[in-house]
Amino acid sequence: MPHRILLCRTLHPAGMAVLQARSDLDLVALHDPPVEQFHQHLSSADAALCWLERVDRTALAAAPRLKVVSRYGVGFDTVDIAACTERDIPVMVTNGANDLSVAEHAMMLMLAVARRALDHDRHVRGGGWWDGPDPRMVDLAGRSVLVVGYGRIGSRVANYCRAFHMRVLVMDPGFHPARIAADGFAPVRDLHQGLAQADVVSLHCPLTPETRHLMDEAAFAALKPGAILVNTARGPIVSQPALVAALQGGRLHGAGLDVLEVEPSDAGNPLYALPNVVVSPHNAASTEEGLARMARQAAQNILDVLDGRRDAAFMVNAELARPRDLRR
Repeated sequence: MPHRILLCRTLHPAGMAVLQARSDLDLVALHDPPVEQFHQHLSSADAALCWLERVDRTALAAAPRLKVVSRYGVGFDTVDIAACTERDIPVMVTNGANDLSVAEHAMMLMLAVARRALDHDRHVRGGGWWDGPDPRMVDLAGRSVLVVGYGRIGSRVANYCRAFHMRVLVMDPGFHPARIAADGFAPVRDLHQGLAQADVVSLHCPLTPETRHLMDEAAFAALKPGAILVNTARGPIVSQPALVAALQGGRLHGAGLDVLEVEPSDAGNPLYALPNVVVSPHNAASTEEGLARMARQAAQNILDVLDGRRDAAFMVNAELARPRDLRR
């Protein structure tokens, strides 16, 4: 009996080629299915390749055959990890597939805000030239950047910023300060102390109960005046009301956002009315190369689990890779 795999978004051809090379698979392709349709198809699925679909206890109750959840990316805040672990269902992510793409996107947002790129583009397209609406631009060289989160993406951004001759501060409680210092960066233990020194803040931490609204009203008050905020991590890490207030009050030079607290956001979002904000639609990883890398790895993760190989390097609940009698 073939393994039934539920694909919840259009998969890049590189990933489809991995799956179509097998003759023992039944592929069911949907595209951003509504919850009811998602649950209906889960009832006969052995594997689910998910994008933003919420895999919670309700979804798992509808999926008696499910053996693996594969995320098309590295985030997993839409998946109930504890519930999957209870069911012995590995949750797989595409570690290493999108860090380059997201890191480059973070730098693009940083530069676009620093140089007011969209303002000047609109001005020139409207027939203007020298008499720009606000010519104030800033260099990145010589400024201090606080990189929050030092995983694959954050560490790349730190190195890119060093190449721009920036002073790089790094905050990540998961890394010993000596390790960060050995890489040539200044470790930060206290967020507010780091914010007070930062001309730029670039967020690369996962969304957890501890990081939700990490950037709140108090954080923006601690931030060095005139700073730039870049968020390519998760929207709820930043309190949108606090961000809007900081932008409207002139506390920030600007913000570059690939993620928002509510996605998608309606046209009335106050961020959209601010000229010093650059927004992209949560697509930092979606370069041609990044999509291909993620698709290949997401597909391979499914095949590995179905074939009895659980690679802990790509598992969120990596304890499931150990033999049952060795698990705590």
